[in-house]
Amino acid sequence: MKKILMIGTGGTIASRQTEGGLAPGLTTEELLSFIPQAAEICRIETMQLCSIDSTNMTPGIWLEIAGAVEAHYTEYDGFVICHGTDTLAYTSAALSYLIQDSAKPVVITGAQRPIDKDITDAKTNLLDSFLYAADSDSTGVNIVFDGKVIAGTRARKMRAKSYNAFSSINFPSPAVIQDGKVIRYFKEEKPEGPVRFYHKMSDSICVLKLIPGLKPELLAYLFENYRCIVIESFGVGGIPEGIQQEFYRQMKEWHKKGKFVVMATQVVNEGSNMAVYEVGQKVKKDFDLIEAYDMTLEATVTKLMWLMARPGIGLEEIRSSFYRTINHDILFTREWKEDAK
Repeated sequence: MKKILMIGTGGTIASRQTEGGLAPGLTTEELLSFIPQAAEICRIETMQLCSIDSTNMTPGIWLEIAGAVEAHYTEYDGFVICHGTDTLAYTSAALSYLIQDSAKPVVITGAQRPIDKDITDAKTNLLDSFLYAADSDSTGVNIVFDGKVIAGTRARKMRAKSYNAFSSINFPSPAVIQDGKVIRYFKEEKPEGPVRFYHKMSDSICVLKLIPGLKPELLAYLFENYRCIVIESFGVGGIPEGIQQEFYRQMKEWHKKGKFVVMATQVVNEGSNMAVYEVGQKVKKDFDLIEAYDMTLEATVTKLMWLMARPGIGLEEIRSSFYRTINHDILFTREWKEDAK
């Protein structure tokens, strides 16, 4: 029987009703008491890392989670992390970069309703997570939620209340869990090399969501205070005429100092491609901008946090490493590959 470490961080799954609203209050041991049948799936030991609403998740806590997995990696066959849903997609993406080439499964799950409610998705999600973590073919960082397995870099919370809260973006779900069985659509290859853990994340990054009529004065503050700006543009990507002059001025001043822009899109599915329209093509060529293409925003941000934290890394190495696929995070079309060179 597989031995699984369950790591608690709080979230809705572990929340109780208080006068001020739902707040995390149940420990991992208490969560387990609601699903006694889990003992028939695997041997479970628990660790309470923190007890927070996932709105309060930080890169520092991501490092603690990854550190807990690293510290106990040889002792267990897999890991199940209980987490709040609001930032769960960010955490699963971050762990995909902090824990690479893991032959053992690292599963992240949560719930839309607390486990102590009469009607809840928590029990099913937690049981499914142990089923997946105890399966011999499971590997790497994945989310298990509402019967779906989603690669850690491909999740997006699409619904605020419904049980099917998460979708896999621009990539198929590797598996589903039905009637107590893991049904795989494709088999994940076991990594050949040893697992790799990383221990730093940079916070010198911000996201600028474009809106019609955005004031160009905002750009000066962002360029001065952050090394990287991820721009969530409209459609396939471009810089609006109203901020283009200021954008060029700021880029010319800061680009030579190692600051850079990554272009993403506000559109959830199908990705960016700045080569399509004049508003994107020229600015990309003028500054050789990095582009997120089909990556989720969560993966884009956390991958850059991980890359920028590597000692002495320059822009060209960030660029080449950003386009290297990790846990299915980026899949180029032929045209995108040529454009990214």
